[in-house]
Amino acid sequence: MDVFYEMRDVETDHKTTLVSAAENTLTNKTITMTDGDYDYLIKLLALGDSGVGKTTFLYRYTDNKFNPKFITTVGIDFREKRVVCNTHGPNGSAGKASKVHLQLWDTAGQERFRSLTTAFFRDAMGFLLMFDLTSQQSFLNVRNWMSQLQANAYCENPDIVLIGNKADLPDQREVNERQARDLADKYGIPYFETSAATGQNVEKAVETLLDLIMKRMEQCVEKTQVPEAANGTSGKLDGESPAGKKCAC
Repeated sequence: MDVFYEMRDVETDHKTTLVSAAENTLTNKTITMTDGDYDYLIKLLALGDSGVGKTTFLYRYTDNKFNPKFITTVGIDFREKRVVCNTHGPNGSAGKASKVHLQLWDTAGQERFRSLTTAFFRDAMGFLLMFDLTSQQSFLNVRNWMSQLQANAYCENPDIVLIGNKADLPDQREVNERQARDLADKYGIPYFETSAATGQNVEKAVETLLDLIMKRMEQCVEKTQVPEAANGTSGKLDGESPAGKKCAC
């Protein structure tokens, strides 16, 4: 069984814990899969300032639970989940249902970990860019995170979903929806207001990002198949799934 390292800062006492790859694996839509029983491996990265709720958001998505205790992520944390995604064929026709193994990476928001977390940007296929609706500063810092993404991601125009978290705290809100939507429109990315406490829009935000990634991969496959078919070849990706190839942006 594969083993991953998880580093957490728990009550100022830094601890390193071994976490098995299967420990956080859950199923979606009552589907049971064995190890290796999936069509695509997709890596998503959650990023944003410290305290915006990245860890609780991912925990809500994978385990459907909420932990109100704040635990600062040290460096990189890791979760995973299996889902089913409906792909589309040529010209938008319905395609097969694909089994997807999601790796969800949780990054530390503190500046001192920035060089470590940006090293993971290039390997991620999609990004959950998060700010805190009760913190105007975390919203203002979204622009800095976007700049880092454009400089370090696999391309200058990666798949991103902007998330305003802690929508369950309206009395403490400092960022209005119009502000956030205007910024999302500026970057041409979807925007969701979520709550890790209640589960509001958590699944929808991740599913939207996954749909964007799957569409990009389908376009990449189509571009690969057309020239190969013209040359009399089968257009097959040499046994490698589309998730294993990165197409040009």
